[in-house]
Formats: sequence, structure tokens, C-alpha cells
Amino acid sequence: MFQQMEYFIAIVKNHSFTQAAVECNISQSAISQQMKELESNLGVNLIERKGRSFEVTEAGQYFYIHSQDIIKNVNQLSKDIVNIGKKDMVTLNIGYLRSFGTNEFLQTVSEFSQKYPQVKLHITSGNHEELYELLQNNEMDLIFSDQRRALTNEYHNEFLTNSEFIVVVNKTLPVSSEQIDITTLADFPCILISDDGNQQSEESYYHDIIGVKGEFVIAKNYDEAQMMVASNQGYLIINKRMEKQLNSEIVKIIQLVKGEHKLIQNYYAYWKADNSGFYIESFAALLKQRFS
Repeated sequence: MFQQMEYFIAIVKNHSFTQAAVECNISQSAISQQMKELESNLGVNLIERKGRSFEVTEAGQYFYIHSQDIIKNVNQLSKDIVNIGKKDMVTLNIGYLRSFGTNEFLQTVSEFSQKYPQVKLHITSGNHEELYELLQNNEMDLIFSDQRRALTNEYHNEFLTNSEFIVVVNKTLPVSSEQIDITTLADFPCILISDDGNQQSEESYYHDIIGVKGEFVIAKNYDEAQMMVASNQGYLIINKRMEKQLNSEIVKIIQLVKGEHKLIQNYYAYWKADNSGFYIESFAALLKQRFS
């Protein structure tokens, strides 16, 4: 049936038995016979013939769409098997979120490298927008990042973990030590750790999603951001996992809420659905185990 799937895809794609036969290097009578056998085996009509033309039935449309997925998966399987069997050196481009604690990621890199020494890992760090752009442009095979967009079928979206947002403020700021609503910080600057290229997208996220109302000031890294908090130049929002990088003797750490709800961020492993493979899925599986 696999070969018949390829014939059927060629027929629908070209909307012609003649062109499909040429593409598949087979005679027109032979490809017509293969379609009759396919329909007979399935027990449904995939094509309704109308004189010299035809229309694809509803069942045929479904078969056409999913046959392409099957063939793509089989081709990827064949490619993976060859790579694994020959132990050819393969390069895997992996990206991780710079603003997230990296213990699980580093452990996964170490475990994966020991398990698959024939795979050369190329590791890149970045913020959400940098990693998303690299993945979108096929410069990354897999990224570990936060969720800022609706999940789509264009990507595999493997949920890994979530983390509460916390706010870091100067110790002299007269706020509750348990939690603080984002709206009460409207008169204070919010410190963003960002570069010039991504400042606008970061500001939009913090304003539209998290609910920051005041102005923004920019820090290049966590050390500079903490210095700015200590000198009362603004407050910093981070995920709770990064709390251990802060000096609690200098700054105050408080749970951040929006109305009656805690602010929580989800984190995923993302890779393109049309770029899935054994090594990509193996890395994602190991990363998921670390968070489990």
C-alpha cells in the first residue's frame, strides 16, 4: 500500500493520471490499475471519475492528507536508521532560554552526549524571540523556551514544567512580604534584562501579558539588574527558579499576582513537525524525564 499511497499523492497533486505516471516513472495504465486495487482494498472510492477528468472524494482528501504524513514519517525513519546504523556524525542544533535555571538542561546535554557520542551538539542560548526566530528559520532543531504564543500543529510542543513569577524589589520598599499585585507597581520602573534588538518585543510581552503599567529601564544581565534594584532604580520580574541567583540580604523577593491569580509561566520543548527525528525526539524525551 505504501507505493500506492505515493501514486495516489502524485495523481492528486498533478490532478492528472498522465502527469502522475510520468513523475512516478510508470505507465498510465499501470498507475490506473494500482488506483483501482487501492480503492478495492480500502472498500471506498477515493476518486470520482468524470470522463477525462476526476474529483477527489471526501475519503480521498482525508487519505491524501494523511498519506503524506505517513510517507514523510517513513522517509524520516529510514534516514534515522541509516544514521544510527552507520554511526555517522550528526549535528543537532539546540537552544535554551537564557533566563531559566539550566540544571536540567545541562544534565540532559551530558546524558545525551554520553548516550549518542556520534551526535555533535551545537548549543545556543537566547531569549524567547531569539530562539523562536532561529527555530522558525530552521537554524535550530529544538529549543527549550517559555510559552508566549498559542500552540500550533506546525510544531511539536512538549510541556516540561511551569514556574511562578516573583518580583524583586528594594528592601526599603513598603510592600507586603507575602505577595504583591502587579497593578500596585504602576508608579515604579520595571527592569528588563534585554538587548536593543529585542527590547520592543520584551516590553510588549511584559505590558500586554504580565500587566506592567509603568515605564521600563534596561539592564544587560542579572548582576546589573540586581544592582539597579539595590539602588532603588526599579523592580525586577523573574521566574521563581532564578531566586537562588539573588542576594536576599540586599533585595526583597515577593510572589507576584494579578488580581486573585498567581502569575505562572509554562515552559516547553519545541521543534518543527516537519523536522522531527530520532535524535531530536530522544533529546526531548531525556529533557522531559529531567523535569519529571
